[in-house]
Amino acid sequence: MSDEASRESEVLTVGVDLGGTNMQLGVVNARHEIVGRAKKKTKPDEGAEAVLGRLADGVAEACAEAGIELEQVRAVGVAAAGAIDMPRGVILNAPNLGWIDLPFKALLENKLGKPVLLENDVNGAVWGEHQLGAAQGQGDVIGVWVGTGVGGGIVLGGRVYHGELFTAGEIGHTILDPREPWGRCKLEEICSRTGMSRMIVSRLHAYPDSMMHELIDPKKGIAGSKALAKAYEAGDALTVEAIHHAADLLGVAIANCVTLLAVDTVLIGGGVTEALGEPWVARIRQSFERHVFPERSRAARFFITELRDNAGLLGAALLAREMQAE
Repeated sequence: MSDEASRESEVLTVGVDLGGTNMQLGVVNARHEIVGRAKKKTKPDEGAEAVLGRLADGVAEACAEAGIELEQVRAVGVAAAGAIDMPRGVILNAPNLGWIDLPFKALLENKLGKPVLLENDVNGAVWGEHQLGAAQGQGDVIGVWVGTGVGGGIVLGGRVYHGELFTAGEIGHTILDPREPWGRCKLEEICSRTGMSRMIVSRLHAYPDSMMHELIDPKKGIAGSKALAKAYEAGDALTVEAIHHAADLLGVAIANCVTLLAVDTVLIGGGVTEALGEPWVARIRQSFERHVFPERSRAARFFITELRDNAGLLGAALLAREMQAE
């Protein structure tokens, strides 16, 4: 059989990782290889219709790079940031995209003429890692992704766990300290890159020699993950303080999850994790071990994402393939 005929006969799906800043798209074959790619800016401020249009253009570009027509794609999986009602295909609340109660699945199916599976972005990434990456061969998994915000995903009994209300895993929206004002009390408001940057900015005056005077974006007041990593590696006292504060509180939150669910595998991902690496995860684990119950839960396995930027894309493609098989 020729390569072209083989390509035409195999099951191809498109995976999309839709974030608040960028969208990653890829055509994925039956061997879980990404055979065509596209990347676009999300630009959510332009509205949902414009974002959907760019997404559709990205699907076409990825198909073109793969040397196929859209007709050869069986289904499209989208892992989107926000709380998702999977059965209805509705994005209930996506703060980074500015969408509430958006019937995303129906709108995209109408644009592409293909079946669409909609999933939460970290659920997609955790599923990708569970099937193909760092957590492959593990049982139940809790995943925590740290970037602009903090998201989570749970795998129980060999399936992504959604719960009866379909939004399980939203660890970033758990309350750390109800005494703090709204906007300063949730996990992601403190432990995300945004939260760390906020702490650094608020304490810059006390650290006149800090590298962060030069590395913080003066307009947005936010440090990128690479800037945080650079200052952390250099031992910048203010940066170390902010990162350790975030890691310690993340360890508490993860300990609570493991205590509640008795899951023995923890997966850490996201842009901050990829930039800071093992020292960051080691600090999180130290806090986790101090707070988890019972004592034997301290032996839980911790893994760093292996698939990195491809985790959400591949997870979404795999879930779309499973949807077609059911």
